[in-house]
Amino acid sequence: MLMLGLVALLAACSPEVGSRKWCENMEDKPEGDWTLTEAKDYAKHCLFK
Repeated sequence: MLMLGLVALLAACSPEVGSRKWCENMEDKPEGDWTLTEAKDYAKHCLFK
């Protein structure tokens, strides 16, 4: 139960997809670790504004 609460807390603290902070975080994350959804969102919100 504690782990579930911790995961929920951390998820709530992550920046909104498409925000400037989210784009910066994605730029710092190795591209090999990106999910397909993250790659699509990055292209949509950070490259093709």
